[in-house]
Amino acid sequence: MKQTYLCLLLGLAAFWVPAQEKVQDSITYLEEVILYDPAKKPMATGITVSSIIGPEVFRNYSPVDLPASLNQISGVYVLSGALNTNRITIRGVGARTPFGTDKLRLYYHNIPVTDGTGFSTLEAFDLENLFTMEVIKGPKGSAFGANLGGTILLQPKSPAPGTTSLSNSLTLGSYGLFKDNLGFSHDDGAFSMELHYNHMDLEGYRENSRFDRDAILLTTTHTLGKASTLGLLVNHINYTAQIPSSLGRTAFEEDPSQAAFTWAQAQGFEANRYTLLGLNHSLEIHKNLSNQSSVFYSYLDHYEPRPFNILDEFTNAYGFRTVFEGTYGTAETKPGYTLGAELFKDEYHWGTFENLYEENDGNGSLQGDALSDNREFRRQFFAFGTFEMALAPSFTAQLALTLNKTNYDFRDLFNTGAGNRSASRSFDPILLPSLDLEYRYNQSLRFHGNISRGFSNPSLEETLTPDGVINPDIEQEKGISYELGTVVTKKKWALSTTFYRMDIRNLLVAERVGQDQFIGRNAGKTRHQGLELDASMVVALGTKTTLSPFLSYTFSDHAFARFIDGDNDYSGNPLTGVPKHRFNAGWRLEHARAFYWSLSAQHVGAIPLTDANSLQSDAFTLLNSRMGYRRKIGSALSLGVDAGINNLTDTRYASSVLINAVGFGGSEPRYYYPGNDRNLYAGLELRYEW
Repeated sequence: MKQTYLCLLLGLAAFWVPAQEKVQDSITYLEEVILYDPAKKPMATGITVSSIIGPEVFRNYSPVDLPASLNQISGVYVLSGALNTNRITIRGVGARTPFGTDKLRLYYHNIPVTDGTGFSTLEAFDLENLFTMEVIKGPKGSAFGANLGGTILLQPKSPAPGTTSLSNSLTLGSYGLFKDNLGFSHDDGAFSMELHYNHMDLEGYRENSRFDRDAILLTTTHTLGKASTLGLLVNHINYTAQIPSSLGRTAFEEDPSQAAFTWAQAQGFEANRYTLLGLNHSLEIHKNLSNQSSVFYSYLDHYEPRPFNILDEFTNAYGFRTVFEGTYGTAETKPGYTLGAELFKDEYHWGTFENLYEENDGNGSLQGDALSDNREFRRQFFAFGTFEMALAPSFTAQLALTLNKTNYDFRDLFNTGAGNRSASRSFDPILLPSLDLEYRYNQSLRFHGNISRGFSNPSLEETLTPDGVINPDIEQEKGISYELGTVVTKKKWALSTTFYRMDIRNLLVAERVGQDQFIGRNAGKTRHQGLELDASMVVALGTKTTLSPFLSYTFSDHAFARFIDGDNDYSGNPLTGVPKHRFNAGWRLEHARAFYWSLSAQHVGAIPLTDANSLQSDAFTLLNSRMGYRRKIGSALSLGVDAGINNLTDTRYASSVLINAVGFGGSEPRYYYPGNDRNLYAGLELRYEW
């Protein structure tokens, strides 16, 4: 506890250092959010508030630790059980999902990469290839589907205008880390491209946690005329990741590096081949109207031996998205509007097989007889529109409306006759309105508010009964979100505060019906309310040196408004899976744009692990540090070296948790995913530009 308070005081003290008069002109902020480095124009529509982080934030952390960068944004928390086991929660939405990320939408280069039931895979994308990550919290992202959790927009790097370059970045570190990223970029005004090949090997801190990934990313933009551009995206990833799974309390305290016993015996793993293809077209119809349209296709081949069975699946997904953006009026700052639609369809094929690992002489998983063979056709369509209007010179309103329609069609190809479980489910169309208000007191201070309605679709598992039959009674989660906030942007500092409340009904909860097997049901209402604060500052320590402190704080007062589970009434209890307090604080020191040193502290409060609020995880604080040096060698070659330490104090902590865990066969419930102990990494980057 003393360490926690010391870290908080350290961050606050660094932030409130008095600023000197001279500040580097290259450091800027966007009005929409508190930014820690320059970024492109937000993708959020009109006056919708979002948060953006980019290269400077990414360089505060390890190049294999994407969750640490996202966790620097208030209201966003990534629980990371392993490189391939991440769960993103935004304002508590998604905290009750057992595995993976759902209830939000993820876009990569303006192309949706969330599957037909709402699951997103953050680990499919390499941090070193990203330029920005933008987060729209809550359902106010009408142009992206109005999901209760919100939207995350990933933008890949693009070449500097008029340059051609070849670069290579190599990172070595603890647990056998080897990561190499080879890149080529080119821009001649009419054509630009980025091509990256990435390879990573990691033995892992825990038993049975090896990770091996190869990836190729290609993005191109071709100017077809003064008003038209065509872009291509190709992203292919092939990775194999062993699965150590979660531990019970005793195993976690005795040896957190061990894998769960059955997962170690089965040598459980997942193997994935993922390809994403997208074609984008931008057209300026006239000076007040433009269109951006994209068509896309993705393929995922997934194979996962688990102790209880072996899952073999593949998914074909395709769709289109089109958005018209325009302005109207004669004022210098013209109000805007958008009209658009998105269609996403996927065909999901999956089967399960016996896992005969216990009969395989200690050699791990062995595929046996088939247990199931299924296919599901999933379709989601939404249309949206936003309309911005000036109510007064400094007062703007934005009305938005989204219409969503979701269909599931499940085919049982294994059972015949009366045992066949084929069924379809068509959810009623749902209207999702949103209202944004913005008042600009002056150039530095503005106030914003939002009221919006959002929803979440049930996952595949949640639509099935314990017998594997489509559940006709399962409903979509629906909620209303209220938000008020302020943004202050000065030349040397920026501050953002937001108060919110979100009421969700038809809460989807996962009920365990077997070892690592879950079904879903609707169970009452939840109340999500809290405070988010983000602050940053630039302090000149001389003519060539700057200190950039930052601080983000999240207060989450989330609870079950009404939740009755059989004979148990959990109404009023804290929402499971969400820490009440969380903060990130630190600084970045730079000299002559060559040397930099960052130090950051992340504190995560106790997390309720059971609906009865009978057990909580331990709060923890992590310290991470990274420093580096970059300089040009001659006119064309540049060199960069860096090194970092994660978990400086060697804290034992759970980087992710399961809620309502149940022990089977007399075993202890496995609540905890151990985080890494103290670990090091170092990198070398060479770049040749001509």
